[in-house]
Amino acid sequence: MEKLRVFIAVDIDDPFLVSMVDRIKDTIASTGVPMKLVESYNYHITLRFIGEIPSFLVEELQNEVLQKIKFDLFRLSLKGLGAFPTISRPRVIWIGVSEGSKYLKKLKNDIEKGLRKLGIPPEKEKEFSPHLTIARIKGTRNLGSLIKILNEYKDQELGSMEVKYIRLKKSILTRSGPIYETLMEVMGS
Repeated sequence: MEKLRVFIAVDIDDPFLVSMVDRIKDTIASTGVPMKLVESYNYHITLRFIGEIPSFLVEELQNEVLQKIKFDLFRLSLKGLGAFPTISRPRVIWIGVSEGSKYLKKLKNDIEKGLRKLGIPPEKEKEFSPHLTIARIKGTRNLGSLIKILNEYKDQELGSMEVKYIRLKKSILTRSGPIYETLMEVMGS
């Protein structure tokens, strides 16, 4: 039985916003800290990572969950650099969401309700914190420089875009990084 690795996301594809994120990404890369940067064409805010599921369940997910999701178009603003687990011990570098966060949380809740009906258990996380991952740290060389930049940019406004779609994405893992393919998109009204 074929399994697909899937997630539901909002793509960050506004050209101006992508260019602003690219500038921040170039700034953190210039520190010389070993890291894997997220490619510009892969920028997204994950609403729900589902993981590997059988292809028949992907169809049910499309028909029973995504087709029933309704949302109004809304603005999403990116603001501030941060890190998981903390800025002083960064493993994942992200950009936060200011405007639009409550709409993303509502979409996440609507998706979770639908997934429960399909028997997909909820995520084991404390609270949904919308963010755009831009890098994963691979070593500690020059970490002080990175921490300084994270602190300098923690309140930086990057810009905003209108969210028109949420997308079901397939993730294919490769040695050079993941390849994402849109399986379905749901348009807001």
